[in-house]
Amino acid sequence: MDLRSDQIKRGTARAPHRSLLKADGITDEEMDRPFIAVFNARNDIIPGHTNLDKIAEAVKAGIYLAGGVPFEISTIGVCDGIAMNHEGMHYSLVSREVIADSLECAVAGHAFDGLVCIPNCDKIVPGMILGALRLNLPTVFVSGGPMLPGAQPGGTGPSTDLNTLFDGAGKVAAGTMTEEELAFYENTACPTCGSCSGMFTANSMNCLCEALGIALPGNGTVPAVYSERIRLAKRAGMKVMELLRDGVCLGDILNAAAVHNAMECDMAFGGSTNTVLHLTAIAQAAGCPITMDTWDAASARTPHLVKLAPAGPRPLIDLYHAGGVPAVMGELGRLGLLDETALTCMGPLPDYLASCPPADGEVCRTGDDPFSSAGALRVLHGNIAPDGAIVKKAAVSPAMMRHTGPARVFDSEEAACAAINGGAIAAGDVVVIRYEGPRGGPGMREMLTPTSAICGRGLSDSVALITDGRFSGATKGPAVGHVSPEAAAGGPIALICEGDTITVDIEGGVLTLHVPDDELERRRARWAAPAPKHHHGVLAKYAKLVSSADKGAIIL
Repeated sequence: MDLRSDQIKRGTARAPHRSLLKADGITDEEMDRPFIAVFNARNDIIPGHTNLDKIAEAVKAGIYLAGGVPFEISTIGVCDGIAMNHEGMHYSLVSREVIADSLECAVAGHAFDGLVCIPNCDKIVPGMILGALRLNLPTVFVSGGPMLPGAQPGGTGPSTDLNTLFDGAGKVAAGTMTEEELAFYENTACPTCGSCSGMFTANSMNCLCEALGIALPGNGTVPAVYSERIRLAKRAGMKVMELLRDGVCLGDILNAAAVHNAMECDMAFGGSTNTVLHLTAIAQAAGCPITMDTWDAASARTPHLVKLAPAGPRPLIDLYHAGGVPAVMGELGRLGLLDETALTCMGPLPDYLASCPPADGEVCRTGDDPFSSAGALRVLHGNIAPDGAIVKKAAVSPAMMRHTGPARVFDSEEAACAAINGGAIAAGDVVVIRYEGPRGGPGMREMLTPTSAICGRGLSDSVALITDGRFSGATKGPAVGHVSPEAAAGGPIALICEGDTITVDIEGGVLTLHVPDDELERRRARWAAPAPKHHHGVLAKYAKLVSSADKGAIIL
């Protein structure tokens, strides 16, 4: 077998290279084996990453069992929960590009033959996918797994998770929860390592790795603390060696058919709205671009089959017990919604579907009895968002599917939070948070704090929120994000004035600013682009290069 790694270990001219590899402890016998990169995001700050050393050891054991030589490489990560609602959140989406670049540099620079990626949270998953697509090696993803849910006092009632704390902070501010009650949840809602236990961004992306065909079954749902996760990691290490032997590279798997299937799965299980941002970027990198219209079509044809937190009371572990992503994929296949020309790391998609368990009818409903005949995510257009916006329809109460009210306009997340927590937002309002997009933020901050404050104050059934920023996967309620074009690019959201009437029509897919066109033109003539917020460092560079949200906030 011809190996890429022969570039660094064959021939007289490579004696210096071999000497350096021997300094790593590599033997002459190992020089004859394929070299596999184990790209690991392990660190001490992200709860979903503290166990990745054990995952990496298991992956390396699997690679070695199958005849390869593993080399572990590290990269960065940002915990969105810890970065939320302060300066740190500007760096979260930016980290996706840093991770992609670091993977490309480290793996290409050392001529590896194959790649196993070990992400877990938020931007780390898509960052690794984007970087891996540039290299097109035999590649397998295996995550660190979700954390177990927390429990209510006495162990009864709905499970708890990180979102319980964000909502609880809002309830304390509103006087409906005590500090002592909040402290109980602080100590119990995140009881283990792992990615936060609802269908938030990290778990959404780890589940979609299965739908894309780049991860083994269970990647998105086997709990982080289960020994099954270690066995899964060993199999991932063995699987990459099988792909190398068969000559199957990432580009053979992650193509238009895979992206289609991931979109179908996303609509069926109601993932984070961040998946729209990331899958759009991934599709572009894979050479099969998608648009907001593509997402709109997927939403229209795909039934909503799974309703997990924050859209419903069930934690992610319920989907694990009900068969995981294979149960969802199997039902989508039965409904004829998947592109069965797709190849997965397990083999042809039809072979995989033949092994999928049936939907249980409760956690994963059937196509005959869905939660909704349309997908869990909804694309909106209109004169506020000509290029589109997105909302997690599955997490919106029926009372807020159509809402008209006065605009309460804020040019930053901090200003909006101060108004919400200060009691300045009333039932019926439409909160507008702008200049928080990819360029304007910069970094397109998540807005979990203001949405949780609205929920905590009991306003989620009477107040809508729209922003050119984005939302945590934990967000629920009528929260519309990714408004494009963004305010910093002169999008219409920049022209909204305090008190303007806005209609958010989720069922109809329209965001409407009830202001005459001639008045909007007058406002546009007076508008001036804001000065850059950063003049040096990674944020300044990002703001100059990043595309709009509807394009996936990719670096151009």
